[in-house]
Amino acid sequence: MSDTSLPDSLPKDAPTSYSFTITEAQSGQRADRMLADTIGTLSRSRVKALIETGHLTCNDTARRDPSFTLRPGMQLHLRLPPPEPARPQAEAIPLNILFEDRDLIVLDKPAGLVVHPAPGNQTGTLVNALLGHCGPDFEGIGGEKRPGIVHRLDKDTSGVMVVAKTPLAHEALSEAFATRTIERAYLALAWGILPPSGEFEGAIGRDKRDRKRMTVVTQGGKHALTRFTTKECFHAAVSLVECRLATGRTHQIRVHLSHAGHPLIGDPVYLRRIPAAARQLPADIRYHALDFPRQALHAATLGFVHPRTKEMLRFEAELPNDFKELMDVITRK
Repeated sequence: MSDTSLPDSLPKDAPTSYSFTITEAQSGQRADRMLADTIGTLSRSRVKALIETGHLTCNDTARRDPSFTLRPGMQLHLRLPPPEPARPQAEAIPLNILFEDRDLIVLDKPAGLVVHPAPGNQTGTLVNALLGHCGPDFEGIGGEKRPGIVHRLDKDTSGVMVVAKTPLAHEALSEAFATRTIERAYLALAWGILPPSGEFEGAIGRDKRDRKRMTVVTQGGKHALTRFTTKECFHAAVSLVECRLATGRTHQIRVHLSHAGHPLIGDPVYLRRIPAAARQLPADIRYHALDFPRQALHAATLGFVHPRTKEMLRFEAELPNDFKELMDVITRK
C-alpha cells in the first residue's frame, strides 16, 4: 500500500495546497507531470498518489485520473494532507488476550480492526491498542510503525494472532512464519460445493486492472499453496471449509477460493456478483447470506514453538457472534 503522507522533514511553514490556472503553454500536458514539474518539491509519483486519493480538483470537481489532459483555463487545486505522526500513538482499546508472557501476546482479533496504521487508518488499530496495553517498552520492537507485528489478518478477518513483545520473540516468530513452521488453520464459508479435500496452488500477484485486488497470475507473482478440507455442506449451495496455509500471501485464501469459483460469502473485493449457487438457498437464508457485511473468514487455530521456552503452543479462537449467527441461519432446514 502506497504511503501518501508528507515527509516528516518538511518545514512547518510548507504550503498545504497549490492552485493553478492552466495556460496555453501548459495545455496538452498530463496533469500529474505538469503539477510535479511546476511545484518542484513533490515527485511525480507523490503527485500521482495525491490525485488518486482525491486531493485534486479541476474546476471545483474532484479528479482521480493522474493522466487527464490539461486545457487552457482549467482551474486546478491540489490539497496536501497534514503530516502523519512519525510513530503510532498509544490508545486505550480493549483486547481479547488468549495468552501473554514477557515475550509475546496471543489475541483474538475482532473483525473490523485494522492491524497497523496506514493511510486512512492512522488511529484505532491493533498497534495503537498494543502500545496502550504494553507501554513504552513495546515501541520499536521490530520497527517503529509496526511494532511487534510478525503476521497480519485482513481488517475484516477475525481470529487468533500472535504479537512479539521482545526482539528475541520478533526474530524467532518472523523466522517461523518465513520458513512456514507455523500451524495456521482458517474456517471459511464459501459459495458452492467443494470436494472433500484438496489444494489450491497458483502464484499470486497484484491485479493489473484493480490495484486493491490480488489475483492468480501465470507470470511473476509469488508461489502460493492452500490446502483445504470441506467440513460440511449446506443446501447444495454453501461449504464450510477449513483452510491451512502452506504459504502466506496477501488475501491468499480469498484469492484461491475465488479463482476456483468458490468466493467467500460476504467478500467485498472478490465477490463481484450474486453467485449461481445462491439460487439453491431458500429465500430467507439467501437474503442473510448475501447481506453478510464482510468476508466469512476466521483464523481459528495458530500453533508455534515458544521462542524462549521452546514449548509447543497451540491456540484456538471461537467463531465470532456474527459468523455464528450466519451459521445458524444457513443450517436451518
